[in-house]
Amino acid sequence: MLEKEKLTFPDLADLMGRLHFSTTDGRIWLDDQRMLLVHAKALGMLRREMIELLGVDMARGFMTRMGYHAGVADAQLARKVRSRTSIQDMFVVGPQMHCLEGIGISEAVRIDCDVEKGTHYGEFIWTSPVEDEEHIRHFSIGTEPACWMQIGYASGFSSEFMGRQVLYREVECQSMGHQLCRIIGKLVEEWGPEADDDLRFMMPGAFDDGLAKNLARPPCKLIASPDNTDGPNHPVGISPSFNSVMHMVRRVAPTQATVLFLGESGVGKEVFSRTLHRLSSRADKPFVAVNCAAIPEQLIESELFGVERGAFTGALQSRQGRFERAHGGTLFLDEIGTLTASAQGKLLRALQEGEIERLGDSQTRKVDVRVIAATNVDLRDEVAAGRFREDLFFRLNVFPVRITPLRERREDIPLLMTHFLSKFNLRHGRRLTGFTQRAVDAMLSYDWPGNIREMENVIERGVILAPDDGAIDSPHLFTSGERFTEQRFSINQDGKLVPVNAASLVADASKEREIERVSRRVNNLLLNDSEDCDNVSLDEIETVLLRRAVERAQGNVAAAARLLGITRPQMVYRLKSRGILNECE
Repeated sequence: MLEKEKLTFPDLADLMGRLHFSTTDGRIWLDDQRMLLVHAKALGMLRREMIELLGVDMARGFMTRMGYHAGVADAQLARKVRSRTSIQDMFVVGPQMHCLEGIGISEAVRIDCDVEKGTHYGEFIWTSPVEDEEHIRHFSIGTEPACWMQIGYASGFSSEFMGRQVLYREVECQSMGHQLCRIIGKLVEEWGPEADDDLRFMMPGAFDDGLAKNLARPPCKLIASPDNTDGPNHPVGISPSFNSVMHMVRRVAPTQATVLFLGESGVGKEVFSRTLHRLSSRADKPFVAVNCAAIPEQLIESELFGVERGAFTGALQSRQGRFERAHGGTLFLDEIGTLTASAQGKLLRALQEGEIERLGDSQTRKVDVRVIAATNVDLRDEVAAGRFREDLFFRLNVFPVRITPLRERREDIPLLMTHFLSKFNLRHGRRLTGFTQRAVDAMLSYDWPGNIREMENVIERGVILAPDDGAIDSPHLFTSGERFTEQRFSINQDGKLVPVNAASLVADASKEREIERVSRRVNNLLLNDSEDCDNVSLDEIETVLLRRAVERAQGNVAAAARLLGITRPQMVYRLKSRGILNECE
């Protein structure tokens, strides 16, 4: 927890050392991120033209989301640069980057941030913000705050840092005539209904086409409310690729076009399909979902198109298929690439003519159904291999929408973590407060081969395993042999880059719990405390001391030996005998 009296910003040298100007290739780098030096007046002109062309709401939305993504990137830099510092020093990278990037001076009034307890309250004062200067220059003093990009930055940085969605709001602004700009940030759920107006500027499509008629349209929620927690989920995200998909969904929803969702398993194709249905003119009609791969090959036609009594052995009565049940509404066909050749032919006819035939019946039946298909395979390859009809592919490929995997939109991970934590707290009657910093780091480092579906299962597992009223730690999450492939780097005390295996985030948590157990037993012995505690051997105590010394010395064996008052050869012998030496190399 960061208390007001402890607030002292560290020196900027570590951040400034990451900024490089390359005159040979005309690039500016902040660590591994390419940067751009832009005239403030040019930014002011851009704001002015966006406001005049698109309106205030759309312009504010663009600038807010732009700032949000910049904040996410800087939060990732904070973990890299100050991974071995205090939570406070790591968090204040955000305000310090405001200064370094020329946005303005950010002074902390109060920071109460506890990742494990899931609490966040931040209050800052901005002086000389560039956005206000340019806004006032073009539009003079107004009635609304104008630090749009900076508010987005603060929300994005804090959300990425916390692993939960944090919203900052500007309560005083120089563009409104105040002497200074003042912002306050809290978890979204703590703001209540008053946050809705600010949240919409982070949502794609809230002001489609800049037309007033669209302002009345309810925006797609970023986070499901408690009463929706176990129902059909809303899409959750803030990344550019998520915004792109939502834009396409909103564009195609009012039409009758067939839609084809493309993407890996678990990316949320059915969730987006349900959203498309809710936004369409068929919203009050049935939405019928079919997983084509889950139905036996011999039953797929009867399931889709229905069956007449006596059509085959066991068909004792006539039955509607999914097309008839979805009449007037939407039929979602998942894993469309697994359909048999016969079913593909009938589906093509249904799409072309709006007619179906039940199995064992010669009568055609008219159906009014909008088809949304989804696949995790390349249908063009399936066509080339002769496993999928080319004419059906062209009929389905009217409006393809590709959903990127979760590993390519990591900005969405904190929002998804918040969403699933709320969902499973409610479902299982738990009271978990959030995630530890180590758990957040592990979640952001993992590649998620199973995408959002895998994340949902992992967080449910964490909710079940973590202690009540506590925080979810990495060992509660990754218990099934998940493999970390991303290589991370940290800085040792000599200023050198050293590789850090992301999987160690999980292993380190188990080590720390063992250290806590040993420390508690030693304290009880020294204080003659009669509290029951597991027996701890002298060898375990020595192992803990060796590990702590190595950690304190940041892997430097000689320095660790000096901390314990022994020679380096003695230290090496003890480390080797316990298999710790490899962890230092």
